[in-house]
Amino acid sequence: MTHRTKDEIFIIKLYEEAMKQSEIDDPLDRYKIGDLAGLQQRGVDAICNLLIRSNFIKKKGENEIYITPHGEKLARSLITDASGKSS
Repeated sequence: MTHRTKDEIFIIKLYEEAMKQSEIDDPLDRYKIGDLAGLQQRGVDAICNLLIRSNFIKKKGENEIYITPHGEKLARSLITDASGKSS
């Protein structure tokens, strides 16, 4: 089993939830994603700040975020690596 960082878990959960929507860039509540990832609010804030600076997510509103194409690529890569498939 692959060990995941909290940041990786968060971006994967965000990607999975975004894929359930009609438009992948529709905003999602970052604290809902944090709950799904098993994170506390302070951790969600820190991870979101890092992911925003890295251009993996964008902020839209006070608590709403959406995944960027760069973030989608990262999430797909992490999911593929976990399944043992090569890119």
